Amino acid sequence: MDFQIRDAITANMIGNDASQIRDVVEDAIKRGEEHLLPGLGVFFEKWWQTAPEPEKETVLKHLEQTFKS
Repeated sequence: MDFQIRDAITANMIGNDASQIRDVVEDAIKRGEEHLLPGLGVFFEKWWQTAPEPEKETVLKHLEQTFKS
């Protein structure tokens, strides 16, 4: 069986509004289960592929600060 997590996550999220997506992200973080991390990675990857450079730079600066401590 050739299972592609990217395709599965994308198919499950198509048509969701911002509130539903927020709920998915917050639930995954709240549950803290390791197997949910790839799904959050897919969210980040999808965003990264379409985000304009200034947005990427802002996020990178936030991540830099987050991981400094």
